[in-house]
Amino acid sequence: MRIGIDLGGTKIAGIAIGDNDKVLAVARVPTPRGDYSGSITAISAMVSELADTAKSDHYSVGIGMPGSVSPITGKVQNANSTWINDRHFQTDLETALNCNVRMANDANCLAVSEAYDGAGQAAASVFGVILGTGCGGGLVIDGTAVSGRHCIGGEWGHNPLPWAEGSELPGPACWCGRKGCLETWLSGPGLANDHYARTGIQLPAEEIDFNAAAGDKDAIATLSRHLDRCGRGLAHVINIFDPEVIVLGGGLSGLNGLVDRLPAAIAPYVFADAVSIRVEAAMHGPESGVRGAARLWPQ
Repeated sequence: MRIGIDLGGTKIAGIAIGDNDKVLAVARVPTPRGDYSGSITAISAMVSELADTAKSDHYSVGIGMPGSVSPITGKVQNANSTWINDRHFQTDLETALNCNVRMANDANCLAVSEAYDGAGQAAASVFGVILGTGCGGGLVIDGTAVSGRHCIGGEWGHNPLPWAEGSELPGPACWCGRKGCLETWLSGPGLANDHYARTGIQLPAEEIDFNAAAGDKDAIATLSRHLDRCGRGLAHVINIFDPEVIVLGGGLSGLNGLVDRLPAAIAPYVFADAVSIRVEAAMHGPESGVRGAARLWPQ
């Protein structure tokens, strides 16, 4: 049996997969934000719960997480769940679980899952995007995630917004210490902050989306700006990697019309004489990340 855990900014999700990819158990709890020890405890308890529910004492554990484990220091780097940064997260989890653990960036896990049997199945190259509490990306080529020399392959969220307009400069401050990162524009908090800056009304992303569907002009304008910025950001990815398929996951991937309208938003910025862009919603939805985490171990 393979257990996959997805450590998100607001929730921890888990899955247990058996023979022939049969789902044996699932679990979900709120993330203990800001609490490193609490996160270790919550993940350990979830693994035990999944194993008990699936009635198995023999299993592997894969973890999808924001950021990555530095190949130089062995510590977590670049996680927007900042309380796990500069920590020996993998070692501490292995001690708590008393077993070996494999870890990968959560967007890499999503991309691997969707390339294996999801929206990117049979594609030679897949760029997986997570739009949620943060803004992550992962590149898969021939079924394998490209982590890169520093384990930051595909991390588009901390590049600046491309082709920024004057009103977008220098951009919002990011937790990473820079300004104008794509994450500050495209994440859920980024969308909410942009709406507040224009309207003076503080709403979460899902309410802005609901209001837009009901015809609210301010909400429609906010989603239009978000779409345009997302298009510019993904055009930058295409101009570098040119993936066959872009797969969207995370809470914001369900924004009204985002997936369907993105190809047209991307196209004007792509450096090609004729453009054919394929954007898909993650076929496995919220389970894509945990399924990919479970597959960090071979069957």
